[in-house]
Amino acid sequence: MPFEIHPWTEISDRFTDTLLLGNGASIAVDKRFRYQSLKQHAIDNGLFSVDVESLFDFFHTDDFELVLRIVWQATNVNKALDIDDQKTEQAYKHVRDCLIAAVRDIHPEHGLVSDQLPAIAKYMKGFNKVVSLNYDLIVYWAMMYGNELKNRHMFKDCFLGSEFDDDWSRFSDSYGNHDHCSLVFYPHGNLILARDKIENERKISSGADGLLESILNKWERGSYVPLFVSEGTEQQKQKSIQSGAYLHTVYREVLTSVQDSLVVFGWGVGEHDLHILKRVAKSNVSRIAFSVFGDDQAYCNRVSQLVRDEFHQPCEVVFFDAESPECWINA
Repeated sequence: MPFEIHPWTEISDRFTDTLLLGNGASIAVDKRFRYQSLKQHAIDNGLFSVDVESLFDFFHTDDFELVLRIVWQATNVNKALDIDDQKTEQAYKHVRDCLIAAVRDIHPEHGLVSDQLPAIAKYMKGFNKVVSLNYDLIVYWAMMYGNELKNRHMFKDCFLGSEFDDDWSRFSDSYGNHDHCSLVFYPHGNLILARDKIENERKISSGADGLLESILNKWERGSYVPLFVSEGTEQQKQKSIQSGAYLHTVYREVLTSVQDSLVVFGWGVGEHDLHILKRVAKSNVSRIAFSVFGDDQAYCNRVSQLVRDEFHQPCEVVFFDAESPECWINA
C-alpha cells in the first residue's frame, strides 16, 4: 500500500518543535548546490595538483576542512620552530585556494537569493529549533532577514559576539522586544564558523551583502580555517565532530533535545549521515515528518524502515509534499 503524502498545511500544526534541513533545502534555493562534493567540483574543474590529491588519499578522506586544518597546523608548527618547509606551505596554500575557488563557483551571492529569504524566514519561524546540516549561508541570511523585521520573533544562534555560549538552552527564553524565538544550530559546521591558529572557534560576522567575500578573504589571509564537515563517511564525520567544542555540543546536546516533533526537509538520510538520525533517536521525539519530492515511494519506504531500525521508542512517521504551499521557499 503506497504511503500518503500530505500537503504541508495539513500537518503543520502538529510539527513545531525542531526543523532539520538537508542539502535538498539549499538545492531548492539554487541548483548549483547539487554538487554533493566540493572535492569533486575541484577535481572536475582541474583545481587539484598531484600533491593535494595525495594529501586526501593519505588521510583517507574527502573532507576539505580536515585536510586544510591538518596542513595549516603543520605550517604553523614549522613557523614556530623556524623550520624552512616550502613544500608544506605550498600544499597548504593550494588546498586553501582550491577550497576558496570551489566555494566561489558553487555558492551564490546574497543578491541572487535575497528574494527567497522572506519565505524561508517565515517557514523557519514556525519552529523552536532549526538544525541545518548544510555548510552554506542560506539559513544564516534568512535569520538576518527575519531579525530585521522586528515582529516580536527572534532567531538566535547562541553566539555572544564571536563565541558560542555552552549554556545554549537559556537563549530560548523570551525577553525584551520579542515573544518567541527559534534557536539555530549547525551540527556539521558552517561557512560562518572558523578556527584560529590555537583552535579557538569563532563566528565570522559581516553585513549580509558582503559576508561570503569576507569569509573567503579571511581564509585567504590565513587568519582562520573553516569549521565545517563537508564530506566523508559516517565514521569520518563523527571524528570531525568530536574535534571541536561547538560541533560536539550540538551533536551531544541539541540533537537529543527534540521534545516531541521533528520535521526533516530536503535530507536524503544517506549512510554517511546516519549518525545524525541515531543521535536524534536518543531524544523524546514521538513523530517525524519527512519532506518528499514528487511521489518518491522508495524514499518513503527506506526512511520508514530506518526509523523502525534506529528508534527504540514508538515513533510516528508521516510524509509531506516538499513543494506544497507554505513550505520552505513556498511559504
